[in-house]
Amino acid sequence: MFEKILIANRGEIALRIHRACREMGIRTVAVHSTADADAMHVRLADEAVCIGPPSAAESYLNVPAIISAAEITNTDAIHPGYGFLSENAKFSSIVAEHGITFIGPTPDHIRLMGDKIRARAEAEAQGLPVVPGSPGLRDPAQARKHAERIGYPVIIKASAGGGGRGMQVVRSAMEMPNALATARREAKAAFGNDEVYLEKYLTTPRHIEVQVLADSHGNVVHLGERDCSLQRRHQKILEETPSPALNDKQRVKLGDLVTAAIKGMGYLGVGTVEFLYDDGEFYFIEMNTRLQVEHPITEMITGIDLVREQIRVAAGHELGRTQADIEFQGHAIECRINAEDPQTFLPSPGRVTDYHTPGGLGVRVDSALYSGYVVPPYYDSLIAKLIVHGTTRNECLMRLRRALEEYVIDGITTTIPLHQKLVENTDFVNGAYNIHWLEEFLSAAQ
Repeated sequence: MFEKILIANRGEIALRIHRACREMGIRTVAVHSTADADAMHVRLADEAVCIGPPSAAESYLNVPAIISAAEITNTDAIHPGYGFLSENAKFSSIVAEHGITFIGPTPDHIRLMGDKIRARAEAEAQGLPVVPGSPGLRDPAQARKHAERIGYPVIIKASAGGGGRGMQVVRSAMEMPNALATARREAKAAFGNDEVYLEKYLTTPRHIEVQVLADSHGNVVHLGERDCSLQRRHQKILEETPSPALNDKQRVKLGDLVTAAIKGMGYLGVGTVEFLYDDGEFYFIEMNTRLQVEHPITEMITGIDLVREQIRVAAGHELGRTQADIEFQGHAIECRINAEDPQTFLPSPGRVTDYHTPGGLGVRVDSALYSGYVVPPYYDSLIAKLIVHGTTRNECLMRLRRALEEYVIDGITTTIPLHQKLVENTDFVNGAYNIHWLEEFLSAAQ
């Protein structure tokens, strides 16, 4: 097992990784920008190295600085968390070239799944159903031709990225030239690659993803599905597991399909295979080759520490469990809490003047906040994740309402009030929502 792991990230996920390492007897190295000198993971780590000024490009994306920090601290492995360099195949390769273990999949798998067009082709080859779509495009005439074959409406997506950047919905041939130009421009700015592709735009789908775990000995298991349909501008707001939209037969079938595909790929580590679910059918959309923000809800219903398992398989250990060994118990929901205005969604950085987390049976808070901490304006606004578990979905909802009432974050504005409205909404309580529901809910509230 590794003796020392460098955590190449910040915020709640850096603290989450540190905790898993400490429970495994592994020493930690925190890297940080000057803006994060007082961050909780920096204060708790065995060693800390400043790697640059506040700008992420000069710190958390500064590969030479991170490698230098790893070398001077004699680090065995680097855990990238999520975001930043977690799905950067070049970084993964550089880490390996320096004799350090990258806690994640191989560079080849990161590269394959990072190219959405190649990922679609690989998914098809492994027997997964995909949304009707096109190859890579740059020409409007080509795009119109493929759109007519697929059938309007279609959605333009960046082949090199996700997160809503480079996405444009096109409802007619007349809209295609402007939409294509906009999508390519956004894709180029965000990912350095202006290639895009088309997919059939499903009007009322759910976003369903399957958590997988694989070792280097050919063992693969899935840890159930998560419903991530509550989204704003393609960014997830709240997730739950199991999905209220699926029955046991559907989830078993989907889990088996995904496990076979991951085994066929020879994948290593944790990963998430994402689908759109519409009218009883599943369609592969992408695979994330990293730990997900919403991984805690899977941990709550399985009792499996995903970060610990990431570290174990990266060190060459076998999973130690088969699919039959995994038991799914109860229901779990995660609320992503951001330092944003709950109505305008404008960022709200600043000093936390008072901080109190909810507690009790089945309540978990993943956050690096503390009273007096200053939330910097330079990074993603996610500041906490409130996770609750119950034996039933209704018990889980009641517990979530109570926990949200108890949660105090003063000095900055947060999205806690939005989550309080969501858990009181009849559609949400009944599980009757899709990926467009939240934006419609927000528009109606204005």
